[in-house]
Amino acid sequence: MRVRDGLLKLFGLCVLAGVLVAGLLFPAAGALGVISNRAGDTVSNLSAKLVTEQAPLVTTVTDRAGNPIAYLFKQNRTPVTSDQIADTMKAAMVAIEDQRFFEHEGVDWPGTVRAALSNQFAGKITQGASTITQQYVKNYLVHVAAADNPVEQAEATEQTIARKLREIRIALQLEKRLSKEEILTRYLNVVPFGSRTYGVAAAARTYFETTPDKLTIPQAALLAGIVNKPGALNPVTHPEDALFRRNLVIDAMARQQRITPEAAQKAREAPLGIVQPLNSLPNGCVGAGPENGFFCKYVIEYLERAGFSREQLERGGYTIRTTLDQKITAAAHKSAQEQVPPKESEGITNVMTVVEPGTKKHAVRALVTNRNFGFDKSKGETAYAWPSSMIPQGAGSVYKTFVAAAALEEGMGINNVIPSPASYTSRVYTNGRDPYTVSNAEGVDAGPRTLQMALATSPNTAFVALQERVGLDNTVDMAARLGMRKTLLRSDFGGQPLSPAGDELSQAETIKQNNFGPFTLGFTPTSPLELANVSATISSGGVWCPPTPIKSIVDRHGNPVSITESPCEQAVDEELANALFVGMSKDTTDGTAVAAAKDADWTRKVAAKTGTTESYESAAFIGATAHLAGSVLTFAHGPGQQGICLGNPPRLCGGGNIYGGTIPAHTWMGAMKPVHEGLPTVPLPPVTPRYADGGSDSEVPNVVGMNAKQATKKLRDAGYKINRQSVSSSRSRGLVISQSPRGSVPQGKAITISVSTGYIPPPQTHTRKPSPEQARPPQDTSRKPPSGQSPAPSPSTSPTPGG
Repeated sequence: MRVRDGLLKLFGLCVLAGVLVAGLLFPAAGALGVISNRAGDTVSNLSAKLVTEQAPLVTTVTDRAGNPIAYLFKQNRTPVTSDQIADTMKAAMVAIEDQRFFEHEGVDWPGTVRAALSNQFAGKITQGASTITQQYVKNYLVHVAAADNPVEQAEATEQTIARKLREIRIALQLEKRLSKEEILTRYLNVVPFGSRTYGVAAAARTYFETTPDKLTIPQAALLAGIVNKPGALNPVTHPEDALFRRNLVIDAMARQQRITPEAAQKAREAPLGIVQPLNSLPNGCVGAGPENGFFCKYVIEYLERAGFSREQLERGGYTIRTTLDQKITAAAHKSAQEQVPPKESEGITNVMTVVEPGTKKHAVRALVTNRNFGFDKSKGETAYAWPSSMIPQGAGSVYKTFVAAAALEEGMGINNVIPSPASYTSRVYTNGRDPYTVSNAEGVDAGPRTLQMALATSPNTAFVALQERVGLDNTVDMAARLGMRKTLLRSDFGGQPLSPAGDELSQAETIKQNNFGPFTLGFTPTSPLELANVSATISSGGVWCPPTPIKSIVDRHGNPVSITESPCEQAVDEELANALFVGMSKDTTDGTAVAAAKDADWTRKVAAKTGTTESYESAAFIGATAHLAGSVLTFAHGPGQQGICLGNPPRLCGGGNIYGGTIPAHTWMGAMKPVHEGLPTVPLPPVTPRYADGGSDSEVPNVVGMNAKQATKKLRDAGYKINRQSVSSSRSRGLVISQSPRGSVPQGKAITISVSTGYIPPPQTHTRKPSPEQARPPQDTSRKPPSGQSPAPSPSTSPTPGG
């Protein structure tokens, strides 16, 4: 048996030696002769990918000013160009890993033969003799091509001669396609340096808080040494081994005359010099910090709905510039915590969201809670996205805004007087089998008042009766039109997202079918962000836009990337929106938020509404100026059904006495007062006689859900002009998915119908045309060593952008 094994080993050795000798004499044949045509095609494909396919990069999320707030990545890697890498780094890597790098054609044949003979006698691979080109191939296969596939990673690192031969073949092809400088740069951008860092830029930042163009000799030598065994040579966990390896690299650099003996001696005497703790890049929204984490989470959710996958975000190297305003966020977070201290007010969350009005875009400026973003419950942190999620407890009488808007559309004016008895039994709604009877909150006097003063003083009886008059369906539809779309149209009655199967009733459908009269009292789950966006719609002359956190996106090459967002639409007539703004302007001067406005010395014109749920488990405030719109929702989330009692600090209690004019209004004022300083004061918008004292216009036919041809005919027959726009949507092609304006509109006006394309395109990258300088062919530097080859290298100190 032993004799047979020895003969087989000798035979294999002869065959291998013949192949490698042939390769030594004819490098191209060395690989071609031992791989089948089919395997050769695979190798060619892989070598092509190595030239064109990009490695996973870090996606950077910034605030509106471009300051990074979070990083998303599978591998902590930031690419750099060749001139952004110090010559010391290049010289160190070549010295220790492949001193003949600038001489061979991708494979060091003498070294390969020596290693092959040693491996054959050992019966396994014990020596590698891999060139930098071969190492790039291996690292690419492991960390790029098979980055998320453990099986393929194992295949790419298996200790077999077949794997080695494949690397040789690919390396030979790469050397014909790329210059030496390109190969070395790609290698330095791909390899792991330990501590979860990939590429020299991430390593320089992590270990030394510097950039790769500024790496000194000892720093470069340490990084070059780590690459050999990133785990065993980690300078944090194995400092002595790392120091020994670093000095070996320095010795190799000196021996090969890449640095002077004097520079080598000085470098050997230098300490490791790594920063403590390491400057590791935080991954995910926790890295955005206690204030910005909620905004970061909304950004990711928003982009995923727009077609980005989480894998794209974590590998793509995008720069996502958001609409986050740090000044507003800091003021909102501070005010939310001052009103509800998180440690002292256990079980109470105070949420604030801020949206900037506009007719082209509603940019989200702040999403905060009184609790810090994070995963440490012992510190009172939470990672639940309360500002952009559904709050089960509801927003209370804030929903009276929608009844008022529906009444204005039906012909009422803000000066019209409505009754407000102390108690009212509905003729339309029921409480199970019993009549539905409602009374006013404590302190709200009975008696008739204008619609404007009813919005300010918030009598329950007046708005339940008014909802009967305008219709529950119209009120619910108005709420959705003004901004409660996720709340009413895309979630069920418990606030959970509807299933893709479409087998659940939306919250709006449930309310309508069950004739829920208390809708105007805001008892249903609601989104704080959408409440703020309702205020933004009113302040924007009735123009609804999706609350977007995105300012711009560019890919790793700086090319802009567009996403599909819902188009803005005229949700209600501009004159109606102006009248509603004025109608809500008495809350801070004659209504439920007077005390909060006085305490904050608030004097600006603001459209506002307070709300409190029946059990005092939540209270809310919405308000909008010409500059900013915001909502505050304070709610209990502790065990059992408990109300919120005011105090210093607020606490959960058996009954409750919180109102929207207390904690929520104080939070809003406390945040908005400082961020409005220096902004111009804007008077109230004008109110036309129609919306001041009432009147009637023609009712625009509702054509949503019809096909475009039917809708066009119906609107024209009713005396309206038509503007048609195509909108990316998953609804059936040709279906009208929205119209604006709706409700009462004078005949002759143009009605815009949005028609579905039946398709939502994925995010689109728009490639920029290169400048004349960029279009020039690169100079041939394929055989030029870096200046680090000279005895005294001088690292680059003026890196150029790119990567």
